[in-house]
Amino acid sequence: MAVPVMVTQAGQVAVQLADNIMVGHLGAAQLAGVSFANAILMMGFVFAIGFCQGLTPVVGQCYGRGDRVGAAAMLCNSALLNSIMTAALMAVMTTAGFLMDRMGQEEAVAGYAKEYYFVTLASFVPMILFFNARFFSEGIGNTKNAMWITVTSNLMNIFLNWVLIYGKLGAPAIGVAGAAYATLISRLFAGIAFLFLFFTLKEYKEYVRLVPGHPVSGARLRTLFALSLPISLQSLLEVTAFSLAAVMVGWMGRYDLAAHQIAQNISSLSFMIATGIGAAATIRVSHQYGSGRYYETFMAGKASVHISVAFMGLCGIVFVAFHRLIPLLYTSDPTVIPIASRIILIMAMYQIFDAVQLASVSSLRGLKDTKVPLLFAALSYYAVCLPSAWFFGFFLGLGPEGVWTGLLLGLAFAAVLFYTRFVKICRRLIKNL
Repeated sequence: MAVPVMVTQAGQVAVQLADNIMVGHLGAAQLAGVSFANAILMMGFVFAIGFCQGLTPVVGQCYGRGDRVGAAAMLCNSALLNSIMTAALMAVMTTAGFLMDRMGQEEAVAGYAKEYYFVTLASFVPMILFFNARFFSEGIGNTKNAMWITVTSNLMNIFLNWVLIYGKLGAPAIGVAGAAYATLISRLFAGIAFLFLFFTLKEYKEYVRLVPGHPVSGARLRTLFALSLPISLQSLLEVTAFSLAAVMVGWMGRYDLAAHQIAQNISSLSFMIATGIGAAATIRVSHQYGSGRYYETFMAGKASVHISVAFMGLCGIVFVAFHRLIPLLYTSDPTVIPIASRIILIMAMYQIFDAVQLASVSSLRGLKDTKVPLLFAALSYYAVCLPSAWFFGFFLGLGPEGVWTGLLLGLAFAAVLFYTRFVKICRRLIKNL
């Protein structure tokens, strides 16, 4: 179940990975600009994906107890709720875009950032359509369709990047803007493709036919909102910590920011792949919990932690082994490469902590436990992570390496809190059987 979701999650971050790699060969200022834009876009992206993700445990528990009508009704309610969320999010993100040149970045960097930002922001509408369909599909146990759509759309994005950034096949070379338009077109394809599957494939059509006469209700909307908002805010707290860390590094200069983004891109790739394991944990935990099998619920979450640690631990070893070569994928700038190499070593160290916190919080979502994890996230990222990043980076003068040391400490704190809570809840459920 996890492997297709891992591929899908890798595809979500591969869009930014491809954009940064292909834009990076235009120059350090272009790479820093796209990196800065993506740091802000990532906040909206993570909020949106977290909000949509509230559908999976609800549908999963309906599926686990055989309530197909309830699952179909939740799909309709989530479509309405996510449409409202999209309108509000787009308004906030548009406002943020107009403030980008007031965030302490160099003028050239801010200019490239705005050129990329607003076009890519438009791709959020089809992207959220894709997420709504995807998380329902995962709730009923189908993880493969999203994978194939994501792989296809990412290949499209890479091809269009090559054409539009560099001016191939007779197209004008429009640089940074070309990467943004490629992202928009590929996400339009993904959203429309999944919508098409919902009205053509039997496994989805049966739920469409089961939609009750009045599927939208205040009770269902409240249930979804009560789950979705804490998940989105918890995810947002984590990504804003990393985005604010990028802003801190941006104060140090364009070369430090470009190096930071290289390490962040690589870290995001391993993280997003590992979230496939987390998504599978949410699905399996919700199915077992919905059917009342509490020991199996605990074992599903525990297995996800083991698999996630094994995967991200392996990633950490790879990062250490190739820390001098990885930056060359992005840039040939002799100033950026050594800074990025040192950051990658620190980033490799926190892979294990990231694995534990990710699998644990995903398992808690399968139990529909989202409010306390939100508090834990606030403590981890804003009471530990960011103050530590500033302390090591600026007060001790360790630069971007110090900022990343602070990020490591925040993830370690989150890992302990999330895993301890999951174990405590499961033991209580098993004891009360």
